[in-house]
Amino acid sequence: MTTDTPARLLQLLSLLQTPREWPGGELADRLGVSRRTVRRDIDRLRELGYPVQATMGADGGYRLVAGKAMPPLVLDDEEAVAIAIGLRAGAGHALEGVDEASVRALAKLEQVLPSRLRHRVSTLQAATTPLTSGDGASIAPETLTVMASTVAGRERLRFAYRAGDGTESRRVTEPHRLVSTGRRWYLVAYDLDRADWRTFRVDRVSEPFATGARFAPRELPTGDAAEYLRRSMQRHQESYDFEVTFAASAQTVAARIPSWLGVPEPLNTGSCRLRGRTADGPDWLAARLALLGFDFTVQEPTELVEWVRELGGRLTRAATHA
Repeated sequence: MTTDTPARLLQLLSLLQTPREWPGGELADRLGVSRRTVRRDIDRLRELGYPVQATMGADGGYRLVAGKAMPPLVLDDEEAVAIAIGLRAGAGHALEGVDEASVRALAKLEQVLPSRLRHRVSTLQAATTPLTSGDGASIAPETLTVMASTVAGRERLRFAYRAGDGTESRRVTEPHRLVSTGRRWYLVAYDLDRADWRTFRVDRVSEPFATGARFAPRELPTGDAAEYLRRSMQRHQESYDFEVTFAASAQTVAARIPSWLGVPEPLNTGSCRLRGRTADGPDWLAARLALLGFDFTVQEPTELVEWVRELGGRLTRAATHA
């Protein structure tokens, strides 16, 4: 019998978070208490914001349902390790959709993991060989979690940085945002030594250290970190304009592409046009467009048209051979 009310509530909550309906008698047996105590504990969980639904009758019971806000979760050891591994794998390789919020979630989870579970996560991670793009852009998840925590806490960040030409330097920054392009992570930050805004490729960062010094946030010149990164990449890399039309609505296409690639313009209810500028090669852009799942036509540039044609032929040949 669990006489400690807080411990019993946590045990009850852990049971209810399993996606099934629990008869009151079964919960009482599991907890070693009376059905009346179970009903009181259910009421306490509801007061704390957990949406527990009750059904009446001989087959009735309790289950946790979706509410207006997400209350804290209770995870067992295996669940916590699985989530940490998944977040670390995604964060370390800049998967599109695994953005700064996911990195913050990883930072929070790893902060409260017991040492035995943290060791299991590290062991599993070390034993896993990920399939990467081959450009050497993999990142230690710890680097991202330190950066995310300083962004959220408005805390100055110090790190070593290796530029594209191999030059190494030490930087002290006021981090603003982490931005994922789908292939790489970038940090948009105010560089204190250079008294100006800068973007840093995270895979070139080492020894990140949260200094503990707080700062008042500065206003970014463009107001948006993704837009600032896009302009910065255009300044420092060879880029080109492109124009593509899709056989899908602007709203549908916008939901599938990263914001830095551009904003689709509606042509009619069933088609739209995307104009933009990118420093990514036409080979990558051709593959990215094909993966959206919409019929599309490339207007420009010629290099992109050729890459789309070549990619289409290659896929057709692969399907024919199969």
